[in-house]
Amino acid sequence: MSKKVLKFELEKETKNSVRYKEIPDEGTAPIVGSLYIQKWFVGSSKTIAITIDKKD
Repeated sequence: MSKKVLKFELEKETKNSVRYKEIPDEGTAPIVGSLYIQKWFVGSSKTIAITIDKKD
């Protein structure tokens, strides 16, 4: 198993959701890229972090 914490910043707001853009670690490619999350959940958050737990 391995865990990875990904950081995202606000990219664009739509009617009901917010699009976040991944901030990759220096010298690495993005893992997820862009992510849409519903506004009712994120509210006015400008940055978010998501943990991916990879199970082998």
